[in-house]
Amino acid sequence: MSKAKLENSSQIGLTNSKGLSSIFNKKTIPYLLLLPAFIYYAVFWLAPVFAGVLEVFTDMNGSFTLTENFKLMLKSDLFDKAVMNTALFAAISVILQYFIALLLAVLLSRKFKGSKLLMFVAMIPMAITPTAVAILWKTGLIKDGWVNSVLMFLRIIKEPIVFLNAEGLAAVFLIVLIDTWTVTPSVMIILSAGLQGIQRELKEAAYTFGANKWRIFVDITLPILKPSIITSIILRLIAAIQVWAIAVMVLGFSRVPFLVERIAFYVDAVPGVATSEKLAFTFSFTTTVIVFITTVIYLRATKKKTKQGGNS
Repeated sequence: MSKAKLENSSQIGLTNSKGLSSIFNKKTIPYLLLLPAFIYYAVFWLAPVFAGVLEVFTDMNGSFTLTENFKLMLKSDLFDKAVMNTALFAAISVILQYFIALLLAVLLSRKFKGSKLLMFVAMIPMAITPTAVAILWKTGLIKDGWVNSVLMFLRIIKEPIVFLNAEGLAAVFLIVLIDTWTVTPSVMIILSAGLQGIQRELKEAAYTFGANKWRIFVDITLPILKPSIITSIILRLIAAIQVWAIAVMVLGFSRVPFLVERIAFYVDAVPGVATSEKLAFTFSFTTTVIVFITTVIYLRATKKKTKQGGNS
């Protein structure tokens, strides 16, 4: 091989190596590593979401419409009850689950005798699938179920209660109790993880300056727990707005209508109807917007309170 050819090949090799180094460098490698995940989400998440949004803003003939499907949703059966039940369920369940989880987390952080056993018992609901939870409670809430048996054994009631006949607010509260039993352990774990970051020296210093347990809890524990509290409340708020599975599996469709329950209803219970698909997509889009707006409002309110507390 001639000297000129060797020089040309070496120059080509240097050019290729420079081209590869310009592509694979410290700045581009993180994006290249994330590229497969982005492609996966683009194909299996973004594409279906875009198709769903397109369905919301097109009519039966495929023509663009801005409000027709939303008017159809507003006129649909049980829409007003679904909105009211969803808001009521989200408010009650989040507050109830947060306070129970906080109480358990603070209690377990004291490391008393039997705390590990209590932690194990409290986490049992996390190991049970939603379907199994529904079966467990549905069999327990019938007239001859284990709930009535326990209540009668403890002499709390004299005659069995038919819980599954509950309607309206009573049915919503029943679903709240079942959901609280199911998800409170997950909130408790988030708060317990936050409590692990509290240094013992801070509490000892507070005791030295004469603070009592309540002041330490309010002025030291809660501020340090704030990131965990915000995370747990946002996650539970989003999940609460999307509740439907337990309500359907325990009480059936339309007994306790929720926004997401309406989506499942129009997909599973009334497929084939001309408007059912449009209603399902519109309910789904509306629920997503509500979740987004609720989360933004909560984050802004939390940030505003933080600034006010800092200024004071």
